[in-house]
Amino acid sequence: MGEANENPYDMDSSSFDSEMYLERLLKDCSLKQIMDTEAAVVKDTQTLHSDMQTLVYENYNKFISATDTIRRMKDDFKQMETDVNLLMTKMQSITTFSEQITGTLQGTRSQLCRLSEKHSLLKRLQFLSTLPAKLKSLIEEQNYSQAVQDYLHAQKVFAQYGRQPSFDGIQRDCDAIMADLKERLRKDFQRAGNTAQSLTEIGELLLQLDEKTSDLASEMLTCAGKRLHEQIVMLQDQTERDMLEFVDMGIDGFLNDLALVVTSYFDMFVAKHYEHERDDFQENALQELNVFLNQNIDKYLTLVQDRVESDIGYGDTQVMLRALDRLHRRLQAMRNICRGLEVQRNTVSIIIGAAHQLCDAHSKNLKDHFADSLSAVRLSLVSAKSDTGSLNLSDLISNLYVAMVEKIKGVLQDLLIFLRTDWSFNIKAEHKGALCVEGIRENLLIGFLRHIAKVMCGFGDASSSSPPNLLLVLSKTCLELEQQGVHILIALVDDLYEIDSENSATLTHETEICAEMRETAQALLDAYVRLQGTNISQMLRKSVETRDWLNCLEPRSVRAVMKRVVEELGSIETVVASLYESTGTTASGFRTTASSDSSRKTYFSNFASASKPQYRSNWSNYTPSQLESSYVSNIHRLFSERVEIFTSVDFTKASIVMGIIKIGLKTLLECVRLRTFSKFGLQQIQVDAHYLQMNLWRFVSDENLVNFLLDEILGSAVQRCLESVLMEPNAVEIICERA
Repeated sequence: MGEANENPYDMDSSSFDSEMYLERLLKDCSLKQIMDTEAAVVKDTQTLHSDMQTLVYENYNKFISATDTIRRMKDDFKQMETDVNLLMTKMQSITTFSEQITGTLQGTRSQLCRLSEKHSLLKRLQFLSTLPAKLKSLIEEQNYSQAVQDYLHAQKVFAQYGRQPSFDGIQRDCDAIMADLKERLRKDFQRAGNTAQSLTEIGELLLQLDEKTSDLASEMLTCAGKRLHEQIVMLQDQTERDMLEFVDMGIDGFLNDLALVVTSYFDMFVAKHYEHERDDFQENALQELNVFLNQNIDKYLTLVQDRVESDIGYGDTQVMLRALDRLHRRLQAMRNICRGLEVQRNTVSIIIGAAHQLCDAHSKNLKDHFADSLSAVRLSLVSAKSDTGSLNLSDLISNLYVAMVEKIKGVLQDLLIFLRTDWSFNIKAEHKGALCVEGIRENLLIGFLRHIAKVMCGFGDASSSSPPNLLLVLSKTCLELEQQGVHILIALVDDLYEIDSENSATLTHETEICAEMRETAQALLDAYVRLQGTNISQMLRKSVETRDWLNCLEPRSVRAVMKRVVEELGSIETVVASLYESTGTTASGFRTTASSDSSRKTYFSNFASASKPQYRSNWSNYTPSQLESSYVSNIHRLFSERVEIFTSVDFTKASIVMGIIKIGLKTLLECVRLRTFSKFGLQQIQVDAHYLQMNLWRFVSDENLVNFLLDEILGSAVQRCLESVLMEPNAVEIICERA
């Protein structure tokens, strides 16, 4: 490090040698390098010169100011030196005068001390001579505290001069007066209606007058208990006050008196040691005080709990919690004041109970609101005759869904007030409080969602006689809840209340509720299909059972019931299409093109699976004897798949309408099998079946199943016909087109 500082070639070094540096530069560097070095040195020199000028300019004012300050300090020190010299002269003068005064009073000091002692003694003697009269005067003025203090003060003088006859008489008079005062204080102590303050004051006076400590301790708790009970009775009558005023009255009256009694009792009987009492007196006194404290707090908190339970659902929850927060803070303060005492009960249990009760009240309100919403939906359906499709079911579903979700959100927000951070209590810190928060999720939200599913599922029972469109609305609402609502609500409650439901083994998972909602939606949709299918079936059954098929005239038109069935299916399809979209349909929901197989007019194809080639049957190609045989239909059934009629449908328009059509055609098939037909009766069935085939393909995505059922209907009519002769295809086509 030292060698670096003594380098003669370093410009920043103190031992820099310009001649050696120049010789080395000329020796080692080229002309261009020397010129570059010169330019760099010139530039650095200019920079340093500029920096020095800037530094001088910036500090010039400071230098001037420092010079002025030093000049003023010289002048000030000269004045200060003069003042200090003057002060020293005056202090010397004061010292001289003090010494002179001390010398003058030295002779009379001892005499003044003796006179002062005599004066004090005369004052004490005068105090004793006037003490009986003064005690009586103080007692008449009810200034008991001052009377006791004067008496205790006089006891020291009596102890010193009590053997003299004059003082002995004064002492007897004072003892008699104080005995009367002690008896009066004892009666006042036992009198009902005393405040805690007066009990404390009288108790302290009695202790000073040598009252037995153990008896006074027990009597103090007994009298204080009576007074506190009177306040409890008074609070029970304050039903017209709101919760905040009620709690404030209890804090200002009952709890303040209780705290005063406890602290006074503790200071008088627990904190002090009494030689004439047993060794375990303080321990027993502390136990009795602890029992007394918890008994009275339990009485008061029970009264508060009853008031909270009566206000839940009727009063303002925020006002109630503000009141309980004040009470909680006051009890916390009492715990800090009551040293060595254990307050067993607190307000958190009351708050948790209030949260449970409010959850139950909100749950009932949600169920009532849901019932009202369902009633409004039913009323709208009935008043608007929605079965004809004149009412927009999407609006009803949207209103019902939004009303339920928003109502639940509002309830969850209302209950969040229990977890506000500015409260002095934290219910989640308690085990029961944590269970209460989870109960909001499980009992309130999950319970209400299951209630929705259960109530809606009840409308799907066969005995409920619900309107068909109500079932459709409820099914779609459950589907909306399964797809969106359940996730939104469960995510909301988990977020608001900081619940980790994903990692909990006891909480209900979202997928369980979604599955229940979908099952309910499926059951309602199946009930809708069965109900609408039953309505179609009743029309077809009555049309078959009320007609005389043996005496029919030659068919000239399609029966009106078939037209009614097609119209009814069209109305149903319009309603369903407003809720469930389907591919291959127009804006109105109808198919506009048929498959190639559906273009036939008077013959039907047997239903086969999509993987099997389709074949056509023409009943008119068979002779009567052949038609009477059951071999043809049996062969058809042998190669046909089984058709399930009462199966669950998908949440699509085509599946729903197809389910209704299957029920209707199956009913028609069974009715045909129970009747006997003439030739014209068979031909009427042929015309009706062809009319249905011409119109039903619009409502389904694959008409093979419809064609198969129509084949079965016509085949059964052929088997039940006495003269199996079918109408010419052209004639059937003309009749159906004219219809």
